[in-house]
This record gives sequence, structure tokens and C-alpha cells, in this order.
Amino acid sequence: MNAEYVAELYRTLDRTGIAIWIDGGWAVDAVAGRQARSHNDLDIAVEAKALDALRQFLAERGYRQTLSKYASQWNFVLEDMDGRKIDVHIVVLDEQGGVWSDAVDGIAYPAGSLTGEGVIAGTSVRCISAELQLRFKTGYPPRAIDLQDVAVLCGILGRTVPDTHKQEAK
Repeated sequence: MNAEYVAELYRTLDRTGIAIWIDGGWAVDAVAGRQARSHNDLDIAVEAKALDALRQFLAERGYRQTLSKYASQWNFVLEDMDGRKIDVHIVVLDEQGGVWSDAVDGIAYPAGSLTGEGVIAGTSVRCISAELQLRFKTGYPPRAIDLQDVAVLCGILGRTVPDTHKQEAK
């Protein structure tokens, strides 16, 4: 999945009135304002009330839900014939600006988490805040891509990379 595709998808969804927030690795790149690594999927958060419209929009573009033991009503993956994957996280916004999802079946998005702004391929995007991304990325044993993402986020936030997420010198 390349930056131009992600940016065009974001713009098209936005024009149709389907608001999404970029999450995951692309959100790290968005707040950094540059693509720091390659991505095999696109993580997004979408309001529950827009889910049917999102599903229809993506189905018209050939996306189908993949089978996964981790799928739930709050999180699932859609894939198209070209192998592009979109990892969908459903949220509910309350009137006080709180963000809710099922913390058992999904990712818990605390209030203020959907306040990030970034840029992908010249397109301004809504995304998960850098602060919350760092909290997510340091909340589980890291993969190699998480080490990269945490280094980028710590740089943006002016923080020291935690010992648990430092990359070994090669």
C-alpha cells in the first residue's frame, strides 16, 4: 500500500462524507510528515454510525472482509483483489469528545486520541495523536516495525526512546 493510494482513498472518503482517522504505521508517518517505512496495510478508525457507508464504499472497490480469529464487531480487516488491506477499528464519539470502543474486543481509544493531524503524500489527514500512538506502540512486546515507529514518535514528541524499544546497533 503506497502513500498516494492512501491519500487518494482518504480524500475520496472525506468527499463522500465518511470521516476516518488514520491509525497504525501510517499515522506515525502522517504526524512525521514523511513515509518512514513501508506498510502492508492501512489502519483506520471510523465512527460506528458511518460503518455501513464505509463498508459499501469499499465493497464497491472490491474490498471483502477476511477471515480472522481476531475479528470482532469493533475490529476487522478488509482486503481487495490486489492484496491491499484495511484494518478497520470502530469507535463511538460521545458529546463530551470521548471516544469509545469495546476494550474487550477492540482497542480502547481514550478521549483526545482522535486529535492528531498529519500529512500523507501532501494530503492533510486526521489521525491518532502522536501521544496515544506512542502509548499504543509501547504497550506490547515490540516487533521490528514498532521499534522504528517508536523512534520516530519519540523524536516528534521530544522524548527518549524507552530501553524496551531501542533498536540494536548494527
